[in-house]
Amino acid sequence: MPSGPRPSDVPRLRTALKAYRISAAVTGTFLLLLVLMMVFRYGFKVDIELGGPFGFLALTPKDQITAINLSAIILIVHGWLYVIYLGIDFIMWRLARYSFGRFLFIALGGVIPFLSYYFEIQVPPYIRARIAQTTDAAPAAQEVTA
Repeated sequence: MPSGPRPSDVPRLRTALKAYRISAAVTGTFLLLLVLMMVFRYGFKVDIELGGPFGFLALTPKDQITAINLSAIILIVHGWLYVIYLGIDFIMWRLARYSFGRFLFIALGGVIPFLSYYFEIQVPPYIRARIAQTTDAAPAAQEVTA
C-alpha cells in the first residue's frame, strides 16, 4: 500500500484527527472510571449506586441496590465510547494509510489506562507530519506532469 494520505483525503483526515483527540480524552476518562469501578466491585464487593437510600452516591452491595446502578452505566458507556474510538482510529488509518500494526497499537489506547492520553499527545504530530508530506509532495507531482 502506498505511504501517506491522498491529497483529496487531507481535509477529512484533519476532521478525523480532531474527533480522535476528543474521543481519546473521553474514552480514557471513562476507562479510568471503569478501573475504579472494577476495584470497588471485585476488591470490595460493592457497586456505585446513584440516588439510593444511602445517599446521592453510595458504595452498595450489588444485591442491595434499589436505585440507579452507576457501575453498570460506566461499563456500558465505556464500551460504546471504545467502539467510537476504534471507529475513528479506523478512519484515520484508512485516510492516513499508516501500517495496520500502528492501527492496532493505537487501538490499545481504549484498553490500557492512561495510554489514550499518551496517544492524544503523540498521534496528532505523526498525522500532521503525514499530511505535510502529502501537501509538500502534491505541488512537486503537479510540476512533473506539467
